Amino acid sequence: MKQLFTVGHRFVNKKYALFLLTVILFWLKTYVIYLTQFNLGVNDHMQQFLLFMNPLSSSLLFLGIAIIFKGKLQQSLMVLISFILSFWLYANIVYYRFFNDFITFSTMTQSTGNAGDLGGSVLSLMKPYDLLFFTDTIIIAALIVFKVVKPTTERWNIRTIFTVFVSAVMVFIINLSLAETDRPELLSRTFDRNYIVKYLGAYNFAIYDAIQNARSNAQRAMADSSDINDIQNFTKSNFAKPNSNYYAKGKGMNVIYISLESLQSFIINYKMPDGTEVTPFLNKLTTGKDNTTYFKNFFHQTGSGKTSDAEFMMENSLFPLSQGPVFQMKGFNTYQAAPAIMNQRGYETAAFHGNVKSFWNRDQMYKSLGYERFFDAKYYDMSAKNTKNYGMKDKPFLKETMPYLSNLKQPFYSKLILLSNHFPFGMDKEDTNFQPGDFGDSVVNNYFQSANYMDQAIEQFFTDLKKAGLFDKTIIIMYGDHYGLSENHNDAMAKVLGKDQITPFENAQLQRVPLFIHIPKVAGGTVSTYGGEVDVRPTLMSLLGINTKNYIQFGTDLFSKQHRQIIPFRNGDVITNKYSIVGGVVYDNNTGNKTSASLGKPYERLAKKELDYSDKVILGDLLRFYQPKGFVPPDISKINYNTDQKIQPDSNYGKPEENHKK
Repeated sequence: MKQLFTVGHRFVNKKYALFLLTVILFWLKTYVIYLTQFNLGVNDHMQQFLLFMNPLSSSLLFLGIAIIFKGKLQQSLMVLISFILSFWLYANIVYYRFFNDFITFSTMTQSTGNAGDLGGSVLSLMKPYDLLFFTDTIIIAALIVFKVVKPTTERWNIRTIFTVFVSAVMVFIINLSLAETDRPELLSRTFDRNYIVKYLGAYNFAIYDAIQNARSNAQRAMADSSDINDIQNFTKSNFAKPNSNYYAKGKGMNVIYISLESLQSFIINYKMPDGTEVTPFLNKLTTGKDNTTYFKNFFHQTGSGKTSDAEFMMENSLFPLSQGPVFQMKGFNTYQAAPAIMNQRGYETAAFHGNVKSFWNRDQMYKSLGYERFFDAKYYDMSAKNTKNYGMKDKPFLKETMPYLSNLKQPFYSKLILLSNHFPFGMDKEDTNFQPGDFGDSVVNNYFQSANYMDQAIEQFFTDLKKAGLFDKTIIIMYGDHYGLSENHNDAMAKVLGKDQITPFENAQLQRVPLFIHIPKVAGGTVSTYGGEVDVRPTLMSLLGINTKNYIQFGTDLFSKQHRQIIPFRNGDVITNKYSIVGGVVYDNNTGNKTSASLGKPYERLAKKELDYSDKVILGDLLRFYQPKGFVPPDISKINYNTDQKIQPDSNYGKPEENHKK
C-alpha cells in the first residue's frame, strides 16, 4: 500500500499530471451527468460516442487557461476554473429538473432580475446528493491543500501550451463534423437545445448561445423596411376567412383573459382512483354550460419564457423565440398587440397579476403591448396567508381583483394571471381538503391538489362576475399557459394515465392545455379542432368583429372553416389534426404508430417558414416599419404604472345586477 501511495505521489507531481488529472476527472464527471441528469434522447452508438466525446474539447479549452501560468497561481486557477465549470453544469441540472431545458444567455439576464422570486422553487429542486457533482473539484483542491501536489516552479513551454489549445480545437472540429453527419444543419436549423447539448455539449452550447444572442441584437440594427414585405404577403395569403356564425358575436363586449397556470388538458374530466373529479367546475364547462366552448385539442407552444411566452402569443399571434424569453429580450420593440388594438376602439385595458410588476419584465413589455393599467402586488394583500410560490393564491387574488375589474370603464380588455398551480404544486392545509395523488412522485401527487384549488377559485370568480353584472357582457378566455409536469415525471404520469410508459408520441400529446371561450348568447360545447396559442388573437378579433387581415399574424381563427390545423413548436416538432412529427419521426394520430416520414415534410416546411418569419419580425423589430391602416403604436412615454391606480370599490359591487350602473 505504501509503495502504491508513493507511485501515486510521484505521478501527480509530474509536470503535466495535475492538468491531465483535472481534465480527465472533469470529462468523465460531465459524461456521467449527461447520462444520469438529462434526458437527451441518445438513440445509437454514434450519438453515444459523441456524448462521451464532447466534454473533452471544453475541458482542454477552459482548463488550458491555467497552464499559461505557473506555481501556486496555476494550481489556484485549475481549482477555480473547475469549480466555475462545475457550478455552470450544476445550474443547468437544477434548471433542467423543472424546465426540461438548458440555461440560455437571456435566461441568465431574466433570472438575475427575478432571483428573489425564484428562491422557493430553486430550493425545492435541489437534492442532498448534489454535492457529488463537485467531486472532481473537491479532489483536486484536496490534493493541493494537503500538499500532495507541489506547485511547479517552471512555466510550461509555449509549444506545449499551443498544443493543448490546438488539441481542444481539433477535438471540437471532429466532434462537429461527426455531429453534422448524424444530424445535418445542426446549428443552422431551429432544433431543440437538447440536440445541441447531446451532440456538442453544454459548454459549447453556452458559447453557441452567446453568439446567437449577439447576432439577434445585430439583426435589429441591420433591418430595414423591405424586410417585412415577404412576411406581409405570407400572412395575408394565409388569412382565414371568418365564420359568419361567430363573426362579431361579441362586438362591443368586455374581454377577460385568465391564464391557468401550468394546467394541462389531461386533468380535465380526470377522476382520482376513488372517483373524485379533480376539476368539477371546468368539467361542466366542457358540456357547453354558461355558453362556453372547450377546445380539447389545443396545445401550448411556449419556449423558455413559459407563462410570458403564452401571454406574448395570445396577444400578438407571433411565436416565442427559440432562445430566451421575448418579454425579457425584446420588451422595447414595436408591437401590434390586442390591448393596443382595443385601445383604439375605445376599450380600457388592464392587466392583473399578484406579483411584483418587474417580474419577467412585465412593467416594460405591458407598455409596449398597450396596457394602460397594471395592477401588480402593490394593489393586493400580499400577507403570508395569501401567498405561495410566485405570488398570490388564486382565491384571494380573484376576490380582490373583482372590485377593480367591476370599476373599469366598459368596454374593457383585461388579463388575469393565476399562480397557485405552479411547481412544486400542492396547497397549504388551510386552503384545501382535497387529497394529493398517490403515484410515487410528490410533484405529480401535489399537482392534483393545486389544480383542484384553481378550479374552485374559477368557480367562485364566475359567480362573482354574475353578481357584478359582467358575465353576460363579457367574452372570457381561459387557457393553460404551458405544461406543468415535464417529461422528467413521465414514470408517474404513466401510472396517472394507466399506461406502461410514456412514449415520445404520447409525451407530445401531453402538451395539450385547456382553452375555454365563454361567448354570451352563443351555444358552447366541446370541439375537436386542433390549434395553438398563436391562434387565439385572430379568434378573439373575429368574435369582436375586427378584421385583422392586414396585420402580421401567424395564427388563424379557430372558428373559421379555413383554419389551418398545423401547430409548430419551438423545438422543431409539429402537430396537425392527422400527424404528429416528434423528433423528426412522423406518427399517425389515430394509432400512435410511426408512419412514412414523407407525410410530415410539407408540414415541417410550412412550420419552419412560419417560425423563421416570426423570428425575423421580433429580432429585427420589423413592425416599426409597417402599420395597418388605422393602427397607431402605443405611446409608451404616456403610460405610467408607478402612479396610484387604485379604484374605489363600486358601492353596488356584490348587489343584484339591476342596481348596477349601466
